[in-house]
Amino acid sequence: MKIGIAGFLHESHSFAPRVTTWADFVTPGSWPPVQRPATLLDALRGTAVPAAGAIATAEAAGVTLVPLSWAMANPAGPVTEEAFERIASLICADLQAALPLDGLYLDLHGAAMAEGFPDAEGELMRRIRAITGPELPITASLDPHCNLTAAMVARADGLSPFRTYPHVDMKEAGGRAMTLLLARIARQKPFARAFRQLDYWIPLSGQCTLVSPMADAMAERARLAPGVAALELCFGFPYADFADCGAAICAYAEDQAGADAAADALLGWLVAHETDFVLDVVPAAKGVAQALKLAAAASRPVLLADTQDNPGGGGHGDTTGLLAELVRQQARGAVLALINDDLAAGACHAAGEGASVALSLGGRSDGVPFACTARVLRLSDGSFLCTGPMAGGNMANLGPTALVEVEGGVRVIIVSRKMQAYDQAILRHLGIEPAEVPIIGLKSSVHFRADFQPIAEAVIIVTAPGPVVADPSSLPFRNLRPGLRLSPRAG
Repeated sequence: MKIGIAGFLHESHSFAPRVTTWADFVTPGSWPPVQRPATLLDALRGTAVPAAGAIATAEAAGVTLVPLSWAMANPAGPVTEEAFERIASLICADLQAALPLDGLYLDLHGAAMAEGFPDAEGELMRRIRAITGPELPITASLDPHCNLTAAMVARADGLSPFRTYPHVDMKEAGGRAMTLLLARIARQKPFARAFRQLDYWIPLSGQCTLVSPMADAMAERARLAPGVAALELCFGFPYADFADCGAAICAYAEDQAGADAAADALLGWLVAHETDFVLDVVPAAKGVAQALKLAAAASRPVLLADTQDNPGGGGHGDTTGLLAELVRQQARGAVLALINDDLAAGACHAAGEGASVALSLGGRSDGVPFACTARVLRLSDGSFLCTGPMAGGNMANLGPTALVEVEGGVRVIIVSRKMQAYDQAILRHLGIEPAEVPIIGLKSSVHFRADFQPIAEAVIIVTAPGPVVADPSSLPFRNLRPGLRLSPRAG
C-alpha cells in the first residue's frame, strides 16, 4: 500500500500587523522548516507535528509512505499570493509525480487565508482533487482552531482535529487521521458526512480544554462519538474575515442518518451552553496588582498571560503594555517571556554580558516601544530543545537572544524571531528556573498552560494592547456571514 503525505500549516489573522511570506515558512522559529520529498520523513519523524504521528501509525501498519512537500509558518497575517502558490505548486507537482497512490494524508491547520483565497485549505484541496479525481481516499489532521468549511468536508474522506488546547495531542491527531484513512481504504467507499456551523464565536480564552466549559464540550463529544467513524469539533479562529469563520462540527458515519444525528446532538449541546463561554479577562494594570498580592504569600509562580499579543494567534510578540505595567508597579523579580526584537537583541550582544545598554525595546508592530536602560544578564544564540508537553522534541531557533534586567528589577527575554511562550525551556536555556520566579509574564493565550500551569500558584489572563484582541467583536470585520454573533450571549 502506498500513501502520500504532505502538509501546509498556517493560522491567519486578517488584522495582524504583518503578512506571512515564503521566508516565514523557511525559518519558522521553533517548528521544522519547509520539507521536500527527500527530507520530509526523517525531518518530521522525531518532532511534535501531527505528521509525525501519521508517519508512526503508517509505518507500524506496514504502509509505504510517499513523501511530498510540507510547510509550516508561525501565525501572522494572511499568506502572500507568492508563498501560497509556491507551496501549493510544490505539493501538487510532487503529487502528480507520485501517482498512482492508494491514499493521501494531509497535515493541515485549517485556518489559513491566502491573498485571493480566504479558504486556503479548501482551495489547496480543490487543486489536489483536480489531480487525483474524486475516488482517491484523502484524510487530514487539523488544528482545532480550524475555521472548518463545507468545501473542506466535501473534499476530504475524513478530518481529525486535535482534541486539546493546549495542543498536546498533535501527533495523536495525525495518527487518528492515518487510521481513518486506512479504514476508508479498507471500506472501499466514502463515509457519509455531515457539517454544521455554530452561530456564535467562542473566544480563545474560552477554548481551553483543561477547564470548563470546553472540557465539558469535549466530554460531550466523546460521549456522542461511539457509533460513528468520526465526530469532531473545530473551535474556530475568530480573527479571520471571511464568511466561514467560526466554530463548526463534522461527522463521518456509515450512513447519512448516523452522521446527521451525531452532528446535531453536539451542536445542540453547544447551543444550550452558549452562556458558559462568555469572556473572562482583566486589564493588565489590575492583573499585575493581583499577581503582586498573590506572589507575596505564594511559594509558586503567578502567571500573567499577555493574550492580546499572542504569537500563536498572529501577534508579533513585541508589544510592551504588560512590560510597562510590570515596571510601573515595580514587580521585582518578575520575568517577561518574551519580546521579539532583533535590533534590541543585537544591541545586547554587541554590548556583552554585564554591560548596560539604552534600548528602545519592542513596539515595532504597533509603534509603542519601551525606552529603558537594560543590564545584560545572559546571552545565547536562541537555539535550544523544547521539552514541554506541546513542543517536546522540536528545536527552537530564535536567533540572538538576551536576558536583561530593566527598571524595577523586572527581567525580560529578548529574541530575534517570534515564538509563543509555551515551553519552560525558553527560560531554562538562559539559566532561569521557572518554578523559582515569583511572577512570569507569558506571550500566550492558552498554550502556556500545558507546561507552566503545573508549577503555577495562579493564572491571570490579562489584556494589554495587541492584535489578538480578547473580544474580536471590536475588530472591523466586513465579510462575515449574516446572523453570526461575535461574542457568546451572556446569561
